[in-house]
Amino acid sequence: MKIHEYQARDLFVKHGIPVPDAIVVRNPDEAQRAYQKLEHDSHIESAVVKAQVHAGGRGKGGGVRLVRSAEECRKVAAEILSRPLITPQTDPEGVKVHRLMIAAGVKITKEYYLALAVDRARHGLTLIASAEGGMDIETIAREKPDKLIRELIHPSVGLRPFQARKVAYALGFTGQQVRAGGKIMHQLCDLFIASDASLIEINPLVVTGPTQDYPDGRVLAIDAKIDFDDNALFRHPDLTELADPTEEDPAERRARQYGLSYIALDGNIGCLVNGAGLAMSTMDIIKHHGGEPANFLDVGGSASEEAVTEAFRIILGDEHVKAVLVNIFGGIARCDTIARAIIAAAGEVGFNVPLVVRLEGTNVEEARRLLDAAQADIPMLDPARDLAEAAKKVTSAIGAAAV
Repeated sequence: MKIHEYQARDLFVKHGIPVPDAIVVRNPDEAQRAYQKLEHDSHIESAVVKAQVHAGGRGKGGGVRLVRSAEECRKVAAEILSRPLITPQTDPEGVKVHRLMIAAGVKITKEYYLALAVDRARHGLTLIASAEGGMDIETIAREKPDKLIRELIHPSVGLRPFQARKVAYALGFTGQQVRAGGKIMHQLCDLFIASDASLIEINPLVVTGPTQDYPDGRVLAIDAKIDFDDNALFRHPDLTELADPTEEDPAERRARQYGLSYIALDGNIGCLVNGAGLAMSTMDIIKHHGGEPANFLDVGGSASEEAVTEAFRIILGDEHVKAVLVNIFGGIARCDTIARAIIAAAGEVGFNVPLVVRLEGTNVEEARRLLDAAQADIPMLDPARDLAEAAKKVTSAIGAAAV
C-alpha cells in the first residue's frame, strides 16, 4: 500500500525524524494562506509547492515548484490543480491532483539519498545510501553503481550504532552531521519494523547551511516515501485508514474486494488465469503469438463462482478488450468448478467478444463436457486443448475482428 508524502512525513514526525514545516491544502486560497502562516510562524523566505500523488518524478512533470511569495504560491497551486500531472510513472493521460503540500523552503548545501528496503536474497533489511541525492535511484544504480552504499540490517538486532556511523562517514558527514544522520537512520529502521513497511525512501535527505544553533548545518528529510506490506496491514488498522481510493484504479480496487489480483495493461486480449506464475506465462505466450495482453488477472487457487463472475465483469469493463483468454490449471480449484463459473458468468455478464478457454488438471474431462454442452448458448465460446492452441486462437480472433 502506498501513501502520500504528507502522510509519510507525519509518520516521520511521530518517530522523531526532522522535517521542514509544511501545510496540506486543497485549493489556491488555502495555499496562499498556508504560505502566509509559514512566513509568520517559520520566517520562511521561500516555500515548495508539492503535488500529492502516488507517482514518482513529480518534479519532472511540474508537480514540485519553488515559490517566493504568497501570491506566487496561490498562482502555482492553481496551475498544478487545474490539470492532470504527467510524470515518468503515470499513464500518458496523467493523474488528477487533489491535494498540495506547502513546505517551508530550506537553504541546502548538499543532497543525499537514504532508503530502507527488504533484501529478499540476503534475508534482511538493507540500508541504501548515496551522496548523489536528488537523482533517480535507478539512474544512480545504472550509471554510478559505485556511489551506492549498502548495509545489511539483521531483522532481530536492528541497525547497530557502528553501522550508522560507517554509512554517515561514507556519505561524507562531518561533525554533528554524523550523529544527526545516524540518529535518522536508527529512527527510519524503527519506523520500518514497527509499521511492516516494504520501502522507506528519503530523496533527498539534505544538510542545510550553518546557523548559530547548528554550526554544521541541520540534517533534514525534505522528502518522504513509504510503502507498506499489504499482507501485514491487518495488524495496522491505523495505517489502512491512510489509503487514498482516488489514487487507485477503480477496477483494481474492485478486484481486491473479491480477492483477485488485477493490473490493467495496454493490450486488447483480456486474461483470466489462476496463479501469478501461470498468468505471467500466459501473457508471454500471447506476446509470442503476436498479441497484446490487456491485463494481468490472477483469480487465485480456489476461485469461487462469484469471484470468476466479477473477474469477467472487470475484464469486459475495459473497452479496449477485443477477446478473452481463460487459462486455468486445476489444482485446488477444480476445472469443473471453473467451467460452471464460466457458464454462470456468461448468463450474468454476457460475452460480446471471442472467449477462448483452456482448462487442464483436476476434473478436466467433466469441465470440457460442460463447456461443449454450453457452446450452443455461448456462441462466442471456443474451447482449446492446450495453451499454445489457446494463444493461437485468441490472437487469430483479434486479427479476424480487425479485418
